[in-house]
Amino acid sequence: MSAPAAPLPDLRRLCVHTITTKPWAVETAAARFAAAGVGGITVWRDALAGRDIPATGRLLRDQGLAVVSLCRGGFFPGKTVEERARAIDDNRRAVAEAHALGAPLVVLVCGAVPGLPLEESRRQILDGIAAVLPDCEAAGVRLAIEPLHPMYADSRSAVNTLAQANDMVEALRSPHVGVAVDVYHLWWDPALETEIARCGRLGALAAFHVCDWRTPTVDLLNDRGLMGEGCIPLRRIRGWVEAAGFRGFNEVEIFSHRLWAGDQDEFLGSIVRAYREHV
Repeated sequence: MSAPAAPLPDLRRLCVHTITTKPWAVETAAARFAAAGVGGITVWRDALAGRDIPATGRLLRDQGLAVVSLCRGGFFPGKTVEERARAIDDNRRAVAEAHALGAPLVVLVCGAVPGLPLEESRRQILDGIAAVLPDCEAAGVRLAIEPLHPMYADSRSAVNTLAQANDMVEALRSPHVGVAVDVYHLWWDPALETEIARCGRLGALAAFHVCDWRTPTVDLLNDRGLMGEGCIPLRRIRGWVEAAGFRGFNEVEIFSHRLWAGDQDEFLGSIVRAYREHV
């Protein structure tokens, strides 16, 4: 039996990623998000470049925002030992940055290499995550494996279904590893409800990302839709996630040249309205 429909969303559980309002510096984003009643912020690492990370974390919390996560780590596979070692080192830095920022979670875009068999990439991803776990344990930071849509299997992620991510969580057997469920990447999967329930049983639901899938999509990376602009059954999927025990933030993560080119204050207002109406 399917989970009941989700109730209307709580604005205090709305989180917006800094990449969503990419033209804004992190300080501007924090002030605008807080003024709009947004409860949380997920920070992308590019937004921290050249900044005092602990001070940035304090600034965010002073605005009343929860620092939900840091994006992104991952990209573990490589064709050489040296490439794989560099990736592990970068993920260790990501964990240290999350700790300095006060973010409890690092979201992983796990990586893939053209020409490298997907099975080998997945093995290297498991090995890479395992290598970083001691850093996570020391810092008190969790990793979230984010499955990406199969269209990205060539170069962005060899983890393309929630079942694959859940299998990795089971294999790693660490409380410091969970899963990020992103509707843009997973809405099409006929096993999604079942795997979300499995993710809940594993205690692995670490993050929930929302946006929409436009028809037609003119850019497979940078043409995500605002919630309600596309075909994803957002409220139904949120119902599944909450039925599985998730009580965290609903995170708006939108990559869109079209939306970045517009007035970001107007865009943020549209995010709040779309969140209330469609999530």
